[in-house]
Amino acid sequence: MNQLKSREPGSATLPGTLSEPLRVELIAFRRDLHMHPELGNQEFRTTAALKARLEAAGLAPKVLPGGTGLICDIGTRDRGRPMLAIRADLDALPIPDVKTVAYRSTVANRAHACGHDVHTTTVLGAGLVLAELDRQGLLPAPVRLLFQPAEEVLPGGAADAVEAGVLDGVGRIIAVHCDPKVDAGKIGLRTGPITSACDRLEVTLDGPGGHTARPHLTTDLVTAAARVAVDVPGVLSRRVDARSGLSVTWGRIESGHACNVIPQHAELSGTVRCLDLPTWREAPDLVHAAIDEIATLHRAKSTVTYVRGVPPVVNDPAVTELLQAAMTARRGAHAIEDTEQSLGGEDFSWYLEHVPGAMARLGVRTPGDTRVRDLHAGDFDVDERCIEAAVELFTAASLIDATQRH
Repeated sequence: MNQLKSREPGSATLPGTLSEPLRVELIAFRRDLHMHPELGNQEFRTTAALKARLEAAGLAPKVLPGGTGLICDIGTRDRGRPMLAIRADLDALPIPDVKTVAYRSTVANRAHACGHDVHTTTVLGAGLVLAELDRQGLLPAPVRLLFQPAEEVLPGGAADAVEAGVLDGVGRIIAVHCDPKVDAGKIGLRTGPITSACDRLEVTLDGPGGHTARPHLTTDLVTAAARVAVDVPGVLSRRVDARSGLSVTWGRIESGHACNVIPQHAELSGTVRCLDLPTWREAPDLVHAAIDEIATLHRAKSTVTYVRGVPPVVNDPAVTELLQAAMTARRGAHAIEDTEQSLGGEDFSWYLEHVPGAMARLGVRTPGDTRVRDLHAGDFDVDERCIEAAVELFTAASLIDATQRH
């Protein structure tokens, strides 16, 4: 693919742009990952490929304790100065790849349908460029590359990575996430919440069943399950500020086996999402109480399993400004769009519980393309010119951060 016509005249004054040979190599690296997707905590091949390439560049990556994922520091670390970390996630999704391309997934029912192969490739590319700058004496401060496993596995591999010490010595962290609504060569930015909290909910209802001719002698669990499914979201909408966006959405309801038998057991499962951090912290108690009330009204015994997922990603203002300055330096202010808060969850949020950081939306849509390529869909793909944009964003951010915090 040809390079986008995107840089403004002053961008060449900042080192760390992408050479043509490396651009071609990174596209091939991304396609190789795309052909060999691995699920969360199973990213052994991906980890090995990253380790080998970083070592070939003279770096010393360290594999995380679980055997997948790694960190790699570039430059001489100043113990008195926190580093900037650049994060990527490695895992794929358990869905089939339905695209007709040469680099289609070779693994049945596995696909990089969320762009993690792109995230991984761009952080690798940034690391290789920064390593060359360091050899030339042009990297003012060290940078940590963080390749994290299991982003798609609640509560997310980021929590395990933090536990493993990946933030030791880190003062700021940045990342990108593919966005098929933004053109390649551009990014979307937002200060404050940019994703939502996402938790998992499992509910069981129990009670004496019986014949459908005598529902008054039973606990009508089918009706009880239906009322929980319909009424719980409505109850919650009157117990929290509507601006918090607390939402319960069901993905599964199961009960019964025969048309004339009222069952003794019913199950529901779904997700809980909300837009702000305070409501997320209150959500388990609120949801539990609402389910119990509706179930009790229908004489059903409820058991609620509330699985914490991830809090919202809340972009730090100063780090968001860093990304804005970096993209402006590389491609001009026209390459930055305002972006909305997504209802999707992202475990990058766990890092932000410890250090300030920000995530940008990475444009992956071919300019002029009117097709809708949604995330987590089997036909998801990207305009690979996004790789160059992200690499140059990360390298510029690393250099600007060093001057801001020297």
